[in-house]
Amino acid sequence: MNIRFDDRVVVVSGAGHGLGRAIAHAFADLGATVHVCDTNAENLAVTAQGRNIHTAIVDLTDRAAAAAWIGGIKGRIDVLVNNAGGVAGQAPHPLEEISDEDWDRIFAINVNAAMTLCRAVAPRMKAAGNGRIINISSGAGLQASLTGIQAYCSTKHAVIGLTRQLAHEFGPHGITVNSVAPGFIRSNPDTEKQWDRYGSDGQAALVNRIALKRLGSAADIANGVIFFASELADFVNGQILSVDGGR
Repeated sequence: MNIRFDDRVVVVSGAGHGLGRAIAHAFADLGATVHVCDTNAENLAVTAQGRNIHTAIVDLTDRAAAAAWIGGIKGRIDVLVNNAGGVAGQAPHPLEEISDEDWDRIFAINVNAAMTLCRAVAPRMKAAGNGRIINISSGAGLQASLTGIQAYCSTKHAVIGLTRQLAHEFGPHGITVNSVAPGFIRSNPDTEKQWDRYGSDGQAALVNRIALKRLGSAADIANGVIFFASELADFVNGQILSVDGGR
């Protein structure tokens, strides 16, 4: 099957770098019109260069701004990829040292933003009688997190729960909701800091735990997203695809 997304409209959050940029490029290169957001204008300009990608500066922790971004996209929305998220620059600390602000910041980015964008696209997808939502979760949503950051692990479990619940709610309207759960991918400044913290021995141990004996790439994650958005996944709903090399 020749997978194409010509005449399809795709929305990708957090596309200024890393996984989001790779996902946006994959859809654009397959013919889609892609709308992306991030908080860094310079990074977004790099993402959009030379492709049919429309950018917007949006702080997704502001729910009104997030909903307004979706409202400003005219016409139908065929695919939503909730990619925005991460550890918000935080490092691991004992739970008793975690502030309310740090905890809430990660929940705002990882869970609340995804919920808000799902809520914003739902009426349009329901009216069309079809749609694809793909949430980027993490291996940390299936077990303890390599980051050691309690809020991050909790939010990724929540994203998986949201995925499964919305799959049942939206399914009768022809909308599928699935999730890609990446393994450790060196794709942004936070993952580079995490990688450095492991040191050479820890890095070797991490790679050795992967069946394929190598780290994955942002393109590997984009491929999983493309599968869920394609016709190959017409009858796939509420599923979590671990893209981790066989951890």
